[in-house]
Amino acid sequence: MALFDIAVQILVVIAVANCVATLVFVGPDRIRAGRRYLRDNVVATWPSLVALVLFLVANSIIRDAGVDLSWLIGLNITGYIYAIEGQFVDFLQSMATPPVTAYFSAIYIYGYIFLLTFPVIAYALHDDSRPLRIVVLTYILNYGIGLVCYVVFIAYGPRNLLPAVESILYTNWPQSQLLTSTINSNTNAFPSLHASLSASVVLIAYRFRAVYPRWTPIATFLAISVAVSTMYLGIHWATDVLFGVPLGVFAAVGAVRIATPERQGWFWRLRSRFSETGYRRNH
Repeated sequence: MALFDIAVQILVVIAVANCVATLVFVGPDRIRAGRRYLRDNVVATWPSLVALVLFLVANSIIRDAGVDLSWLIGLNITGYIYAIEGQFVDFLQSMATPPVTAYFSAIYIYGYIFLLTFPVIAYALHDDSRPLRIVVLTYILNYGIGLVCYVVFIAYGPRNLLPAVESILYTNWPQSQLLTSTINSNTNAFPSLHASLSASVVLIAYRFRAVYPRWTPIATFLAISVAVSTMYLGIHWATDVLFGVPLGVFAAVGAVRIATPERQGWFWRLRSRFSETGYRRNH
């Protein structure tokens, strides 16, 4: 199976999952009403959306250069991580069963992508554009800080260091390696962006729980499953996850502050004053 076939398969599954989730959590009535807000929300958020797309494209282009730069200036912390937690991931894998492996493999690929894409769709249909802006800004902060960490810190995942730890994902679904090898590098384990982005989604879901109350517990369950899956599959250390969660919290809180008008700082207050002064002079 080629990379294109895998990508199409994932897109179809995620599209179906998002359609079902939109019907369940947003509801037919709010979907119909949300079509009136969709354009306004996209217009209000388009600078952040464009920045996110450009950042992801640039990240994919400079990924190899980032790895080379990391080897020049970065600190290899793999040994320190192993000294902290030892064989924890090996212990976690010792409890592996085929059903659990199938579940966490699906969660790592499908569940994670769904967890990140559904909030964008759901909040795009909301009558307030701020939740959508916060989601997009949160993703930008997560990826931006994560990229810096990947350059500064060299960290191999447990499957690359411990002989006893298996690459369960690739054993259970060999074709997935075509996808993950295109996106990730073996040295980009610390911190876990799966954990950080999942934590951010949960915080945003909780903050706007009045909008989609039934989504919050589902997002929490999926986020925990995603974090555990990264360790169970031998991709991340527990340390990667534990440091990823605070990163996700920081990104979500930072995005809220950026997207809140009264907290946008001196630049916006100064611009408002100049605008007001200009209005008075002209009138």
